[in-house]
Amino acid sequence: MAGRRAALEAVRSGRAHEVLVARGSRSTPALRDLLDAAAERRVPVREASRRELDGFARDHHGVVALVEATAELGERDLASWPFDGDDIVVVLDGITDPQNLGAAARAAEAAGAAMLVTRIRRAAAVTPAAVKASAGALLHLPHARVANIGRALERLKDAGFSVVGLDERAEGTVYERPCPPGRVAVVVGSEGEGLARLTREACDALVRLPMRGRVASLNAAASLAAVLYAYVLPSRRT
Repeated sequence: MAGRRAALEAVRSGRAHEVLVARGSRSTPALRDLLDAAAERRVPVREASRRELDGFARDHHGVVALVEATAELGERDLASWPFDGDDIVVVLDGITDPQNLGAAARAAEAAGAAMLVTRIRRAAAVTPAAVKASAGALLHLPHARVANIGRALERLKDAGFSVVGLDERAEGTVYERPCPPGRVAVVVGSEGEGLARLTREACDALVRLPMRGRVASLNAAASLAAVLYAYVLPSRRT
């Protein structure tokens, strides 16, 4: 994972097994939090040449964390996962841009989501760019990749989730429709097409964000953050 923030979160998540820093940069104040976290977690830190760091990523800013791969979750895990009573799951239906995936994961993790669900095909993979855009959130958030979003939503329903889709054509806004109690899965579609038809039909409810300015919409990650903080979290216990 390249960059200070992503490397720091890799260490905090327990996934990093070594941190590489640019030669001569250990005394830099910007690295203090990273070096302290690495010392606390007993993660070795090694100085490396710019050429070696460039071999991992071009935009490393002098820091690269080497991480262990996590076991990927799948559709079956949705039925057996030990969800709590008021957990939130975020489902991304066709987000293809790694930056948008990372930003959406960041919003989901910050809001306390228990899991992220994405497609296997025609969707962004978890790349170093996505992890960096997530500020390391993708290293903390359980992530299930599924072949069929509609079937995954049925699995979540069987697990006690109410499924709410964010759809600009919905009749009610997030301020006009109450958030369902208990477990909630929030579904966000792609920026170009929104929710797929079958995904929309699988939702228990549809809501939209009120757009009061001149722009017609927000990007997917910004929309997700808005619906989580304006619609879902206010219904939860603080």
